[in-house]
Amino acid sequence: MTFTRQLLDWYDVNKRDLPWRHTKDPYLVWLSEVIMQHTRVGQGLPYYEKFASAWPTVGDLAAAGELDVLKMWQGLGYYTRARNLHATARQVVEQYNGAFPGTYEALKALKGVGEYTAAAIASIVFNLPHPVVDGNVVRFITRLYGIREPESLPSTRKLILGLATRLIDHDRPGDFNQAMMEYGATVCTPAKPGCSGCIFSNGCASLSEGIVDIVPVRGAKPAVIHRVIHYLVITEGSISGGDHIFLNRRTGSDIWKNLYDFPQPEGIAGSETDRSLTEEEIREVIQPEGMAFLGVSRKYVHQLTHQKLQVRFYRFHSTGRAGLPFVAVPLCELAGYPVPRVVDRYLKEYAISG
Repeated sequence: MTFTRQLLDWYDVNKRDLPWRHTKDPYLVWLSEVIMQHTRVGQGLPYYEKFASAWPTVGDLAAAGELDVLKMWQGLGYYTRARNLHATARQVVEQYNGAFPGTYEALKALKGVGEYTAAAIASIVFNLPHPVVDGNVVRFITRLYGIREPESLPSTRKLILGLATRLIDHDRPGDFNQAMMEYGATVCTPAKPGCSGCIFSNGCASLSEGIVDIVPVRGAKPAVIHRVIHYLVITEGSISGGDHIFLNRRTGSDIWKNLYDFPQPEGIAGSETDRSLTEEEIREVIQPEGMAFLGVSRKYVHQLTHQKLQVRFYRFHSTGRAGLPFVAVPLCELAGYPVPRVVDRYLKEYAISG
């Protein structure tokens, strides 16, 4: 039995029952692929269900406000995906009258749609033989063929794509791609792969050569940047808790673009360390006249892909109008604003809401 036939037989019996596997709607397939990038199924499934329920068609998503899309995405990370998701929905509506194009090339030309997503939609929805090469597929193929070259090299990527192209089933390309990803996600896993029960163990070069634990070979990891952030949490209004809170809308081209966080004071002595600043140090910089200092939070450690953040929140309250150059948000509306996960953790822990 050929590898491809064996893999598809395995998939037919062992595939997980996931909602996007019950549809050929290109919108829902695309939605699932975007959400599941860099995301485990257990984490991504609730987001898929929320998006599909709130915006069941690409037209619905296109008509939504970006604020609502980012809020729905909150906690999933890699917010560029959410911004591209929204932009692509609008492009499909405006350029293709709400119908996804039916070729790999046209799909890849959509904003935020790369080779991986275009191949997934083309194969699953339109039955076109374009192989998907994601992290699961890379791991599966490099181990199966004992590829020792770093997987990040263009030559290695080209080799992997060539092998996947040769193996793909032309009658069931969508099922083949999903089977490759499924096998990598559930059997040929990053840590503790199920080699003892693997149906391809007899032909696996990495297993026979004893290099399963080092394949795929990774390139040098980028250095992790350590950052210290001091946030000012300023409320104003009634003494009972304030009726407004000041937020900062992020406009820079970074991972949190268009999300909201809190103002950050500039030039505080000692801000390069992770120690808690004193009330006096903060007041020297912001000079919050008439504001009561309500205390400082614990230190929050937040891990991003290549950054490690150490964050503290300093709470102030004004019984008058502070008149600060930030967005004054009624506390009763705070829950509707998309914020980074570390800010959301703070707000929930300190029960700051309307």
